[in-house]
Amino acid sequence: MAHHGRCIVVAAMQRILVAAALTAIPLWEGMARTPVLHDPVTLNIGVNCQWQPRCMAAQRSAMNRALRYVAMTRLPQWRIQLCNRNASRGGNRVDWLGFEHCIRNSSLLKPAALRRRRH
Repeated sequence: MAHHGRCIVVAAMQRILVAAALTAIPLWEGMARTPVLHDPVTLNIGVNCQWQPRCMAAQRSAMNRALRYVAMTRLPQWRIQLCNRNASRGGNRVDWLGFEHCIRNSSLLKPAALRRRRH
């Protein structure tokens, strides 16, 4: 049992060392100036994508499209909150592809709890 626990610690330390090494390497040209650990958006996307460049590019692109869409469209607050919950990956992590698909989904209905309230 003690040997099994030590393997978990070694694996965790290896992941930490890999993450530390990745902070020293710019992931793309636009990021060359900002270390990954000081950029919460890149850190979030990197963790969600397990640092796979294609996945990270798709997430960043979806994030930019979603933010532009929200800024240009007057979406109801309930839709944004619903999509935030649906796209949440635990803690402060967000699946931006899921969020973008959700906010553009015109068939979403207002949650029943909010439909009963009168404002």
